[in-house]
Amino acid sequence: MIDYYETKQHPVTKKMVLDAYKKVKENNASGGIDGESIEDFSIDASKNLYRIWNRMTSGCYYPPVVKSVEIPKKSGGVRILGIPTISDRIAQQVVKNYLEPIVEGSFHEDSYGYRPGKNAHQALEKATARCGYYSWVVDIDIRAFFDSIDHELLLKAIEWYTKEKWILMYIKRWLKAGIMCNGEVRRGEKGTPQGGVISPLLANIFLHFVFDKWMEKNHSNMPFERYCDDAIIHCTTEKQANFIKGAITRRMIDCQLMLNEEKTRIVYCKNHIHTEAHRSVSFDFLGYTFRPLGRPTKNGWKLMYFPCMSDSSKKAVRQKVREVVRRRFQGTILNIARILNPKIRGWYQYYCVYSKWTTHGLWYWLNLKLVRWIMENRKLGKGRAHIWLVRVYETNPRLFEHWSFIRPY
Repeated sequence: MIDYYETKQHPVTKKMVLDAYKKVKENNASGGIDGESIEDFSIDASKNLYRIWNRMTSGCYYPPVVKSVEIPKKSGGVRILGIPTISDRIAQQVVKNYLEPIVEGSFHEDSYGYRPGKNAHQALEKATARCGYYSWVVDIDIRAFFDSIDHELLLKAIEWYTKEKWILMYIKRWLKAGIMCNGEVRRGEKGTPQGGVISPLLANIFLHFVFDKWMEKNHSNMPFERYCDDAIIHCTTEKQANFIKGAITRRMIDCQLMLNEEKTRIVYCKNHIHTEAHRSVSFDFLGYTFRPLGRPTKNGWKLMYFPCMSDSSKKAVRQKVREVVRRRFQGTILNIARILNPKIRGWYQYYCVYSKWTTHGLWYWLNLKLVRWIMENRKLGKGRAHIWLVRVYETNPRLFEHWSFIRPY
């Protein structure tokens, strides 16, 4: 009989490892540097989980280096993700499952990223309400945040919550494990790789002390919303906005971080109440652009300050559609619908919560892209290709998710 609560030197039970495995499997996590997938791991799950448990509970677990993967940023350039192996994901999940309940209750109510019961839409809803009341916003951008987290300061923050030696030991090992880039292992005294299971929790712990508690203690009259390292602060005057920007710049330097001066901006929230003329009246937050928008009310149209899908988000969606259509050039329209529909559903659910009408051009473009695919795939002119697509719609009006609100004619 398996003793799910057996431990050795450190209090890591088999049940803790099994629960972590179930979570990693549920997330359908990708493999790391060893090439092992979750399906490969699961073929002999009992043996593999025993090996993880035996090493963790005896203090002999040493994480392998993580695999580097480049993903394009919406704003241009690339972001480096550090992808752990499946075994290491499970080990990280063990520590996360133990540590998260301890720290979660102390986190600030306006911290929304990577927290149970919190999400981006809640942050957007709060930001929308505050932008209608406060005249100014400071849009904070921390330069290379995940690469710049100071290990010593992070460990001090974790020690404030727990003195468990095994938790601190394994976090230290993950911080020192390194990342494989172009055949070379890079290690340093700073940074935690984006892509790890434990990294978002470590980031939230770090910024809880660096930003949230500091704001609450010293500048409680200026509310904010923070989603991991993406934050905005609301101010009543331009003078106050300039003051807090300078104060945060100094605070970041004290904590071994730097603001990106080009992307950290002071913005005026112009609406029917705040009517002054200013050069900067829009900012991006969580894939949305906050800007003045005319909206219908009972008393006619009013200028409101509201979020809508950002241009960079639309550009990323178009790029993803192009990739799918290009790969399925020799396929059928049914195959394209099968691949695109889950993505369209996700885009709609995220980006159409606010100012849905501002996304209509994107869905019209998608219909046009389908027409162009038909032109090339079936060797038809534009007019006949459009007629062919309309006939598909009339036969199966639910073939594509976006046809429920933007028809192909």
